[in-house]
Amino acid sequence: MTLAANDRSLDAPVSARTPVPVGLVLFALAMGGFAIGTTEFAAMSLLPYVSAGLGVDEPTAGHVISVYALGVVVGAPLIAVLAARIPRRTLLIGLMGLFALGNGLSALAPNYHWMLVFRFLSGLPHGAYFGVAALVAASLSAPNRRAQSVARVMLGLTVATIIGVPVASWMGQVLGWRSGFTIVSALALLTALLIALFAPRDAVQPGASPLRELGALRRRQVWLTLATGAIGFGGLFAVYAYLASTLMAVTGVSPALVPVVLAVFGLGLTAGTLVAGWAADRALVPATAGMLLWSAFWLAAFPFAAGNIWAVSLVIFMIGSGGGLGAMLQTRLMDVADDAQTLAAALNHSAFNTANALGPWLGGMAIAAGYGWTSTGWVGAALALGGLAIWIVAVLDARR
Repeated sequence: MTLAANDRSLDAPVSARTPVPVGLVLFALAMGGFAIGTTEFAAMSLLPYVSAGLGVDEPTAGHVISVYALGVVVGAPLIAVLAARIPRRTLLIGLMGLFALGNGLSALAPNYHWMLVFRFLSGLPHGAYFGVAALVAASLSAPNRRAQSVARVMLGLTVATIIGVPVASWMGQVLGWRSGFTIVSALALLTALLIALFAPRDAVQPGASPLRELGALRRRQVWLTLATGAIGFGGLFAVYAYLASTLMAVTGVSPALVPVVLAVFGLGLTAGTLVAGWAADRALVPATAGMLLWSAFWLAAFPFAAGNIWAVSLVIFMIGSGGGLGAMLQTRLMDVADDAQTLAAALNHSAFNTANALGPWLGGMAIAAGYGWTSTGWVGAALALGGLAIWIVAVLDARR
């Protein structure tokens, strides 16, 4: 069942729902993704400065990244269920307000333990925001353009890897690490304002309740789609987590060149998201399978390309393009969640944060076992193929 069949509160023509162009609404929603992507990825580059500022070693400071991811995993389903009776526009504004608060407090954290609390708080709205924003974007589009609208919202996150992260990192180095979290808080407040100005007002769906949202957990197709992302997306993170170290140890590049290659990854992520939205609107099931195969191929090519800067840059671009899987699975969840749209959409980002933990963990095990930095490519390819296997099971199950 498609979203259009489920979301009766937004069935009116777009012109009747909102007095502003749909593009402005999507821009406002994407701005939230830009803020979230900036803090999620910039926190990694700011880690040495956070460590020094809070008086702890870097491995200990790394827990501020892990606790943020934990906040995402916990917050996505919790907020989606508890906020079932809140209009989506109001919920999005509130989520960005909470995100601004968490990052603002992170900038003011007096010590390491308070920093952990504030980063957990910052992570809580992450998954719910993306899930609800995707639903709003899809509701403003024709049925055959849903995935492209979802992809445009996701572009905020991908563009953050190209622009937001370098700027936040630069500010952290020049003005101190606290400024990086301050700018994210300001971006979140700007997003809340844009949503308040441009997003259409909506009514609570008839029959909406926490119990109905929990109904998503009874559907095998929801679980199989989430598992596809949790496993299949792990391959990308397996390589990305150790990319800087691989570039310096194997490719032999200077530290100054590493951010350039990371930006190439971001460009691939952006291009892949745009193509994925287009392809998913035309043939979602085969396009998703094709994306997983594409990722597996380029992840397997990574060990062979790592010795040359030009070859590895091309491969990194292609690996990044595999990130388009996110928009595809988000669209699939709209089709299989029936009337429990919000929880299913939010859980998609819990699944991706599971992948963000699983991929680097398995990649780290391969490196520690003596297989070398480039072994993350083989780990990544295996995870992408594992995701493909789960997707095939999901497709066969849906045909029963």
